[in-house]
Amino acid sequence: MTQQRSDISPVASDKEAVGYFKVVSFLRKTLAISSMEIRKLRHDPTELLTRAIQPALWLLLFGQVFSHRGVIPTGGLHYIDFLAPGILAQSVLFIAIFNGISIIWERDQGIVYKFLASPTPRSALVLGKALSSGVRAFSQAIIIYLLGITLGVSLDLHPLSLIGVSAFVLLGAALFSTFSLIIACWVKTRERFMGVGQVLTMPLFFASNAIYPTSMMPSWLQEISRFNPLTYQVDGLRALMLTGGASDYGLALDVTILIGTLAILVTISAWIYPNIAR
Repeated sequence: MTQQRSDISPVASDKEAVGYFKVVSFLRKTLAISSMEIRKLRHDPTELLTRAIQPALWLLLFGQVFSHRGVIPTGGLHYIDFLAPGILAQSVLFIAIFNGISIIWERDQGIVYKFLASPTPRSALVLGKALSSGVRAFSQAIIIYLLGITLGVSLDLHPLSLIGVSAFVLLGAALFSTFSLIIACWVKTRERFMGVGQVLTMPLFFASNAIYPTSMMPSWLQEISRFNPLTYQVDGLRALMLTGGASDYGLALDVTILIGTLAILVTISAWIYPNIAR
C-alpha cells in the first residue's frame, strides 16, 4: 500500500503543478491585456474628465432639486444620499457599455487578427478588457466621492466599505464591458455600435433602482428590474457607500447575480470573439 502511494503521489503532484502553471499563465495574459488597455489612458486622460461631467450634473442639478422637493420616497434617506450610489452605477454603466467600440477600432487597425493568432485564450482577452474598464470606473468613483463629500452625502468611509464599493464598481464595469463586447462582435461597425449602445443604456438605467425605488414602478417594470444587473449593483453600492445604508436584496444575492451574469457573458463573448474579424 505504501509503495502504491509513493507511485501515485508524483503524478498527482505533476498534475497540480501543471494546473497551477495554467492558472498563473492565464492571469498573466489577462493582466497583460488589461495593462495594454490602461496605457491608452495616459495618451488621452481627458476622456475620464469629460465623462465626469454627466454624473456631476445629475448630482448637482437633479439631486439638489429633488432633495428640496422631497417628492420621491426613499425609505428615510435624504434624496441626495439615495441618488449618489445610483449615479456611481450610472457612470460605471456609461463608461463600460461603450468600451466595446475599442474592439471595432482594433479590428480596423488589424490588432484583432494578431490577438487571434496568439496563444492567448479568448476569455483572457475578454477579461483583460473588462478589468481595464474597471480602472476607468474607479476614476469616476473618486470624483463622485469628492462631489458627495462636498454636497454633504452621508458616505461611509470605513476601509472595508470602500473595499466593498470598489468590488461592486469592478464587477459592474466588467459585466457591462463584456456585454458591450458582445454587441460589438454582433454589429461590427462603429456607427451601428453607437446607435445600439445609446438604445440600451437608457432602458438599463431607468429600469433600475438608480434614481427612484422600485416600489414606485408599475408592476410590469418591477419585474423587468429584477432581471436588470444594474439593479443589484446599485443595491450593493447603496448598502456599502452610505452610513446606515441597507440592501433590499442582500449583499450575498447582489454579488451572486453580478458574478453569475459576468461568467455567462464572458463565456458568450469568448465564444463569439473571432466573429469580429469576419
